[in-house]
Amino acid sequence: MSVATPHRPMDLAVVTAREKEDVVVGNEIVRHNRASRLIHWTVAATFFLCLLTGMPIWTPVFGWMAHLFGGLSVCRVLHPWFGVVFFLASGALFFQWLLDMRLESNERDWLGPKAFQYMRYQTDDSDVGKYNGGQKLYFWAVSLGAIGLFLSGLLMWFPRAFPRVLMEFAYLLHDFTFICFAVSLVFHIYLGTAAEPGTFGSMTRGTVTRNWARLHHPRWYREVTGDKSRK
Repeated sequence: MSVATPHRPMDLAVVTAREKEDVVVGNEIVRHNRASRLIHWTVAATFFLCLLTGMPIWTPVFGWMAHLFGGLSVCRVLHPWFGVVFFLASGALFFQWLLDMRLESNERDWLGPKAFQYMRYQTDDSDVGKYNGGQKLYFWAVSLGAIGLFLSGLLMWFPRAFPRVLMEFAYLLHDFTFICFAVSLVFHIYLGTAAEPGTFGSMTRGTVTRNWARLHHPRWYREVTGDKSRK
């Protein structure tokens, strides 16, 4: 006689995060629904695929990366197609998050020293909504960067169809944008993991704890929970 294996109870917060956002489920708050997370990870995955196939094309120093895909000639074929998927995924993410990423008047000082103050935990976060000014600026920078990489890459894909001066500008823009992307990505990963524990979970299971929301995004916490206290 066989014994049935007991089923684990469903995690209500994770189930809710499949479709909804900005709702409270027990001690957790749904921050990103499944669609947002899938698009986000598609952008991340295709960027790294572009990086791994593009670096050996860029310089022989990273030629060893080409062996991961079957050689340099294969990288030359795959890289532009990975770039197209990256651009399309970035476009989907742009429209998915656009409404939440509009910069408010009191967030414009993030263009100045406030970004560095934030890194040193010296800012007043009491009025921060779902995303702070730095996250919004990063969103717009990534969106512009994706356009820059796509347009310059498109020219590089068909080099004989454009004037030499335009091609030289395309190579310069592609390299500069990639370097900016790579540097900013280091900070993005750091802030999403070690600097703010609990943040990474919002992009895996889709939720954050009440304490995390109250600490990092207090206005969003008040809006979602209905708690008017600023403490």
